[in-house]
Amino acid sequence: MRKYLLIHCALITWCLSPSFGWSAGNVIQDKGSDTLVNVAQVWAEAYSKVAPKVSIAVSGGGSGTGFAALINGTADIANASRKIKWVEKGQARNNGHYPVEFIVGFDALVVYVNKTNPLNTISLEKLAEIYAEGGRIILWDQLGVKVPGCTNQKIIRVNRENNSGTYAYFREEVMKNKDYRNGSMDMEGSKDVTDLIEKTPCAIGYSGLAYDNDHVKMLCVSAKEGDKCIEPSEETASDKSYPIARPLFMYTDGTPTGEVEKYLDWILSDAGQCIIKNKGYAPVRPVKCE
Repeated sequence: MRKYLLIHCALITWCLSPSFGWSAGNVIQDKGSDTLVNVAQVWAEAYSKVAPKVSIAVSGGGSGTGFAALINGTADIANASRKIKWVEKGQARNNGHYPVEFIVGFDALVVYVNKTNPLNTISLEKLAEIYAEGGRIILWDQLGVKVPGCTNQKIIRVNRENNSGTYAYFREEVMKNKDYRNGSMDMEGSKDVTDLIEKTPCAIGYSGLAYDNDHVKMLCVSAKEGDKCIEPSEETASDKSYPIARPLFMYTDGTPTGEVEKYLDWILSDAGQCIIKNKGYAPVRPVKCE
């Protein structure tokens, strides 16, 4: 009996160890970006029909969460809506892990407002004045509109949490690395942003193109005040004419081999790229989809 218990405990320890999935060779741990999580889940489900013996475990939590898992050796793939930082790459190398980058699609980072908001266009300069520390825009009147249902016309800034790649990308590209102003409503996930804006007439926020719905409005964005604005779309994300178009990444621990390599090859194939296109993002190259 004692011998049986020892063997049983040893098996439990082995199964729960971080390396279990890797040594079994048929579990791929895929973690990170909330921008990509919905696409990653559909990829995983579709791939189960291509390779039934391979299991893809997908979880979100933000790009920072994915990079932390890659650094700690608990992910095969880190999904990200921003590039890995030098400090993160250094931490990974110190732990014996070597991140390799793959672009798997493109996104137009959309600025959303409530459907009732009469505002249609905005510049990156005005966005920085709304979001950045020291910015002077706090009321919708300052943008020349009166928002129905917004009693005091005070702008409610909807933000992502700081482990989000979208948060980091917006800070870098729109605010030129200035700090965010205090007092925003920080959302854990990309869908949470549009859900809150849908219910909040005074709100403005940013999220991925795939999170558009009939109850929010996408603003046309110009790089500078007075420039022609560009509508966010798959086409303007792909040709990078939209001012805050961005690549979407997957990072692997070293050059991928085995099942991870096969899975990434499939994601970059027409089948995988048609999935990201159908989810509202731009594929890495033109594809014909049914």
